[in-house]
Amino acid sequence: MGFRFDRFATLYIVNPLRRRAPDNESSIPILMYHSISDEDETKVHAYYRTATTPLTFAQHMLYLRDLGYSTIDVAGAVSLLRNGRLTKKYVVVTFDDGYADFYTHAFPVLSRNGFTATVFLPTRYIGTSPVRFKEKDCLTWSEVRELRRYGISFGSHTVTHPQLSTLNGRNIKDEIVNSKQTIEDNLGESVDSFAYPFAFPEQDSSFVRMLRKVLVESGYRHGVSTRIGTARGKEDPYFLRRLPMNSLDDISLFSAKLQGGYDWLHAIQYGSKLLRNWSR
Repeated sequence: MGFRFDRFATLYIVNPLRRRAPDNESSIPILMYHSISDEDETKVHAYYRTATTPLTFAQHMLYLRDLGYSTIDVAGAVSLLRNGRLTKKYVVVTFDDGYADFYTHAFPVLSRNGFTATVFLPTRYIGTSPVRFKEKDCLTWSEVRELRRYGISFGSHTVTHPQLSTLNGRNIKDEIVNSKQTIEDNLGESVDSFAYPFAFPEQDSSFVRMLRKVLVESGYRHGVSTRIGTARGKEDPYFLRRLPMNSLDDISLFSAKLQGGYDWLHAIQYGSKLLRNWSR
């Protein structure tokens, strides 16, 4: 794996300091998974990996169970954070991209531990038979309906999974509205949550304001982004921060992320976005 500065700083600098000066603001970790598979990502930088092995995922869920965490959905997290201090340990488990390996590898583990999760679907790739996205099969609508009967929640991840900031206003609205409508038509219930695909352009305040307006007008009530960190009550409920997960998250790093020890990386993430904008 090699040396990882983010892991070193989190485990040996930030998290020890955080424990000495505890944060009094309530926060809830929202975990961001993608594929639960043995996909080989050795050529991908650790920061950008999105696959989590079934073994690692099982270890994560067992750790959460052993520590007494309860899983809730995004709506539940928003409500609890608005109401102030938490009386229990809560976690939101999310999956982007709607891969079929959620059904085969993640869902059985979640069920064994008494957990639920939210899956965000890019609806063009969810069909009556498996459709491939990024060289992996996605869920089918019959699987989505079955999972919903067992308590799994679903939200929108757009239609085609584009970087929305590169589109015009009409196409942005189409991606947001049509994906919501398609999921609602197939599940027979309202869809309230949205997950932004790709890097979230938080440095572009005018775009963020426009996007929020479209989400509100389209009937969404909350959402998540790829901004790094635990979710907090003062955040915009439409763009909550999440904690990226992959196969390199051993239990030490996983535990530190749950505790807020990885939140420092958001400042680096935001700064790099500003720098890229400035250099263009």
